[in-house]
Amino acid sequence: MITVPEPLCLLTVHAHPDDESSKGPATVAFYHSRGVHTVLVCCTGGEEGDILNPTMDKPEVRADIAGCRRAELADAAKIIGYDEVVMLGYRDSGMPGTEANSHPDCFARAQEDEAVGRLVAVVRRTRPQVIIAYGDEQSGYPHPDHLRVHDIAVRAFTAAADAGAFPDAGAPWQPAKLYYTTFSSKRFRAVHQKFLDLGLESPFDEKWQERWKNRPDQPVTASIDVTEFTSVRREALLAHRTQVDPTSKSWFGLPPEVMDEIEPHDDYQLGRTAPGVTWPEGIEDDLFAGIPSGKA
Repeated sequence: MITVPEPLCLLTVHAHPDDESSKGPATVAFYHSRGVHTVLVCCTGGEEGDILNPTMDKPEVRADIAGCRRAELADAAKIIGYDEVVMLGYRDSGMPGTEANSHPDCFARAQEDEAVGRLVAVVRRTRPQVIIAYGDEQSGYPHPDHLRVHDIAVRAFTAAADAGAFPDAGAPWQPAKLYYTTFSSKRFRAVHQKFLDLGLESPFDEKWQERWKNRPDQPVTASIDVTEFTSVRREALLAHRTQVDPTSKSWFGLPPEVMDEIEPHDDYQLGRTAPGVTWPEGIEDDLFAGIPSGKA
């Protein structure tokens, strides 16, 4: 009997609309261009996101911020190259200590088993070999929804393969690898220095720089060359018209070609592997390396 390999699938799990555009969008574009099926799970509707673009701060936008953010997400996903967007169905929990934390529909208050079950159903239906989520080191930005993404992704990675877990969520499927997006203070410092080298005022003041010092970098186990797709993050972020100010120096203060030279790769930390999948030695250059169904 001939065994036909499963089609390659990459699934990313993000907390809010715009997270998919700031964390690894070029990686998704890279794999999509090579025929990998790409799926985005967005856990909340981003209802608590601030309107940071003054031109979008209008009564009608505020009255339907959830609808605006869904539309922005759809536009960004198309730019990035997602084949499918799945809304997990929870409300934005807001920043720590805010009134939104107590909303009964928010992600942070959801029953964890229920949230894991929803994600397991998506994993079993789409059958990804690789899942990307967030790591457990989030001290620099401890948003309740980002922390919850980590919790449910780790559990779903294992539970999706367990026939006894969530039996109504579809046939079992074992993803091969779970990766975490990483924070790099080195990258921020390089951007800051480039402003200075060009004789421009850096938007990263001493407060920002102190934040880098106090936020540890996660270990990097995979680095994906995204030279062909460095413009994707910029274009996808601009699709989030309420959340991203196109005049922001932090995002767009350097010429595009200069930013592209600073960030020609996306880095990840391998968090989990399935039984039988060898833990790699050194830095991987392909998230699908070592998976029997092939190299992307």
